[in-house]
Amino acid sequence: MWTVEGRPEGPAHGEAEVFCRDGATTARFLPALAAAGHGVFHFDASPQMRRRPLGPLTRALRELGVDLTHEGEEGHHPLTIRANGIKGGRITLDAGLSSQFLTALLLVGPLTAEGLEITVTDLVSVPYVEITLAMMRSFGVEVRREGQTFHVPPQGYRATEYTIEPDASAAGYPLAAAALTGNTITVPGLGSGALQGDVRFAEVLSRMGASVDMSHDSVTVTGTGRLHGLTVNMRDISDTVPTLAAIAPFADGPVRIEDVYNTRVKECDRLEACAENLRRLGVPVAVGRDWIEITPTRPRAAEIACHGDHRIAMSFSVTGLRTPGITLDEPGCVKKTFPGFHEALAGLREEWGIGVVPD
Repeated sequence: MWTVEGRPEGPAHGEAEVFCRDGATTARFLPALAAAGHGVFHFDASPQMRRRPLGPLTRALRELGVDLTHEGEEGHHPLTIRANGIKGGRITLDAGLSSQFLTALLLVGPLTAEGLEITVTDLVSVPYVEITLAMMRSFGVEVRREGQTFHVPPQGYRATEYTIEPDASAAGYPLAAAALTGNTITVPGLGSGALQGDVRFAEVLSRMGASVDMSHDSVTVTGTGRLHGLTVNMRDISDTVPTLAAIAPFADGPVRIEDVYNTRVKECDRLEACAENLRRLGVPVAVGRDWIEITPTRPRAAEIACHGDHRIAMSFSVTGLRTPGITLDEPGCVKKTFPGFHEALAGLREEWGIGVVPD
């Protein structure tokens, strides 16, 4: 259990330098929080995070009167905020590249003087926004939504006890592993009552032929020895796109994933990274602006180019459960969200009698 002491007036220090490393939530949420305080705050990030877009959020903060300067490329880290609180008001936001832009503004809304009225022109990963709204409700803030407009009251937050669900995106790897190898796995704490949209990846596995048993607070996947091809829109669960792409070669028909342009602006261009690695494995693949289609072919041994992306590394490690000789060029990049991933996968291999873990 963690205890956090709130500070409605913003950061306690009048000056700070924050290095966000690869963390997108840190790099996007903290500048908005700092803007609600008073002082000078400098933010920077890793080369990987510097490449990822920030512009829609920082434009919105500027529209709200925040003194914000990009120190390098416009719309990217590093940046400096000279904060003097946020008055509030009406803004229009494009969240078509990341729902985190909207979440950052929703979270800071109660700390403004007059509240926020945010009209969204485009939005991806809607379930993450629903998580934000539910969490804010738990802390006493009721956001009113009218169509694409969110009304955030300027009332502050109320202290409460809050239970954090297991990571549904990370759960996708063992669930996919079970579906791929004909084994069974249960993930407790995630089920039909989960707030996270990525729990719906189990539904994708069900459509592919896996047996899925989902209760209110757990999900069990059992592989049936066969995976079917399918076409699936993954706009709202795009973090699981590499996981599906990595098991697609073992389906009995083409696997087409659509409406996932935002995966191109993650830790790497995930559509191109998936296509590159599938081709390394000898698997035919076609890719477009917001889609990828994989033609099933038995993969061959190859080194996976991770591009520093934890999800590419973990997804193609699952491919290795049925393809001997797969290696990763950056196995350590999994530490961003799942430091014990390789040990966990080794445990499943041993439990299921699959063999040794690839390097």
